[in-house]
Formats: sequence, structure tokens, C-alpha cells
Amino acid sequence: METTVVQVRNVPVAVVAILRARADARGESLSAFLRNLLAQEASVPPIEDVMASIESRQPIYYAAEDLEAFREEGRR
Repeated sequence: METTVVQVRNVPVAVVAILRARADARGESLSAFLRNLLAQEASVPPIEDVMASIESRQPIYYAAEDLEAFREEGRR
């Protein structure tokens, strides 16, 4: 995997302290913790894509009786 350097400036000291504590709690360096956090964020699709996908779906209609049956069966 090809990598590059990312620098973030003007991060409040309190924020860095919290992130460092979270990294320490996981037994990770701050760099590894932030790298994983960035990778996780990058893996989530943008909200616009999610909303467009939802909007493109056919609506599902339920009758009141269906909802009552779901409730009685313990589904929510």
C-alpha cells in the first residue's frame, strides 16, 4: 500500500490529549490510532451517496394490521 504524510495544524491540546489517551487504552501509538481512525472514516460512504441510494429505492408500504402483527411477534 502506498502511503503519504498528512499533517494537521492547530489541533487543540485537549483534543490531542483525549486522542492520545484513547490510543494508549488500545495499546496503539497516536499515529497508528489516527491512521486507523482516518481509514475508518474513509471507508464510510458520504451521506449524499447514502441518501441517494435510499431515495432510489421503491417505498415499502405496510397496513396497520401488518405493523400490529410485527409488534405482537416481538419485532420492531
